[in-house]
Amino acid sequence: MQGFADVHEPVMRDRIVELLRPALQRPGAVYVDGTLGLAGHAAAILTACPEARLIGIDRDPDAHAVARERLGDLAERATLVQAVYDELPDVLDDLGIRRVHGILLDLGLSSLQIDRAERGFAYRVDAPLDMRMNPTEGATAADVLNTYPVGELARILKWYGEERFADRIARAVVAERARQPFDRSARLVEVISAAIPAAARHTGGHPAKRTFQALRIEVNRELAALEGVLPAAVDALALGGRIAVLSYHSLEDRLVKRTFAARATDRAPRDLPVVPDELKAELTLLTRGAERPTPDEIAHNPRAASARLRAAERTKEAAA
Repeated sequence: MQGFADVHEPVMRDRIVELLRPALQRPGAVYVDGTLGLAGHAAAILTACPEARLIGIDRDPDAHAVARERLGDLAERATLVQAVYDELPDVLDDLGIRRVHGILLDLGLSSLQIDRAERGFAYRVDAPLDMRMNPTEGATAADVLNTYPVGELARILKWYGEERFADRIARAVVAERARQPFDRSARLVEVISAAIPAAARHTGGHPAKRTFQALRIEVNRELAALEGVLPAAVDALALGGRIAVLSYHSLEDRLVKRTFAARATDRAPRDLPVVPDELKAELTLLTRGAERPTPDEIAHNPRAASARLRAAERTKEAAA
C-alpha cells in the first residue's frame, strides 16, 4: 500500500491549506475531510494546524488503511469513519460533535481507485465493470449497462456525462448486450468508439471518458450525495468556520456555486433599506468564482487539470 501514498499528489494542496488554516488554529478545532482518500490533504492540514483534530470520512474501505499509514503519527489526532459524505450529520451526531471549524470535500476519484485496475474506473485498462467506491455495496456499472432501458441509459450519459452522442451510445449498448452482457471495460470502450462518428473520436479527449464519468456518477449516486452534503456541511460550520470544495466537472461545480451563492446572499427584499439580522447572509465567499490549478501544477500533476476550487467562511449563524 505504500506505493499509493508515494505517488498520490493532492490537488491544489497548498491553496486549500491556506484557505482552511485560519479557522483551524484554535485549540480543539475540528476538521472534517469528507472525502479522505489517501489522506494527502488531511496530512497537510494536520501538519499546518497542530491544534486541529481530523474526522476523516470515506465510503471506500480500502482507503482507511492507506490513509492511516500515510498519516503516521498524525493519526493520533484522527478519527476515521466509513461512510458516504452526505451522512455527515449522522457521523457528527455519533461522535457528539455539534460544530466543526473546517470542511474539505475533494470530489475527484482518489489515486487508490484510479490506479487499481480491478476497480474498473479507468477506461484505458481492461477491467471488470465495477466502479463502486464501496466495492461491497450496491449495483455495479455492469448492472447499469445490462439492465437499464435505452432511454434511461441515454439520459444518464447526456446528463451526467454531458455526452452529445448519448442516444447513439445507448442504442449501441442495448444492441450489444442482447448479444452478450457487458462485464469488462475494454468491450464497452470498443462499443462506445464505434458508436461515435469518426470525426468526433479525435476531439474532446478519449471517446469513452464521458460515458465512464456518467456511469461512475450513477453507480455511486454522487450528485445526490453532493446535493445532500452541501447544506448539511454549511449548517455544521461554527462561526468563523470554513469550507472548501474541489470539483472536477461542471455539474458538481454548479451545485457548489449555487449552494454557496444562496447562503452568501441576504434574503431580504432588494428594496428594504435595512436588512434585518435574521435575513443577512450566513456565508462570505473566499474565492472569486472557481479557482483553478496553476499551469505548473497541471504540468506536474495532469489529474488536476479539470479541478475547480470554491471556498467560503461562516460569518453568521442561521436564524432560529
